[in-house]
Amino acid sequence: MYSYIIGIVTQKEQGKIALENNGIGYEINVSNQTLEMLEFDNEPVKIYTYLVVREDEMSLYGFITKEEKNMFLLLTTVSGIGPKMAMGILSETSIPTLMNAIATEDLRTLTKIKGLGKKTAERLLVELKDKVNPMEVLAMGEVNVETNEIDEQIMEDAISALTGLGLSKNEAYRTVKEVATKDMQLEDIITKALRSMSK
Repeated sequence: MYSYIIGIVTQKEQGKIALENNGIGYEINVSNQTLEMLEFDNEPVKIYTYLVVREDEMSLYGFITKEEKNMFLLLTTVSGIGPKMAMGILSETSIPTLMNAIATEDLRTLTKIKGLGKKTAERLLVELKDKVNPMEVLAMGEVNVETNEIDEQIMEDAISALTGLGLSKNEAYRTVKEVATKDMQLEDIITKALRSMSK
């Protein structure tokens, strides 16, 4: 119903803001990341929104970026994860870290997120592992930090080569991430990845 609202932030508290637009103050649930990026400076801001309507409530959820909104909507497709839990997850971790954990099926990272139990984390991996594109994670720059600053293009080329050999994008991404180290050439990464898979 509401794609976004442009207004001025008039209140901030844990997990919520008030956004004034044309004399109406909208109470909007937000993540910690969005909350930190908003200022009381009388400058209009665009908040992407999602309206949740239930028998006993109507709640607006807001996001500073489309990427955060899309991740929120993706999380709510998982059985057992509602809007409040999805927002809680986004408050506890960055989107690149979350996408990276899903793409590499990193259960340990997910279970460190406050409020996300092991069973729900396992279900999240099962239901979302084919919906997260590893190339998007690379584009966000998260992998460069976690793989000793490996060149992004080499990572992409290695993943493409392995998918050409029949691996899924997530399998290729996970394998490359495990074997690649700084200063390795493309051919070395592919060779090492194939060897690790044959063990």
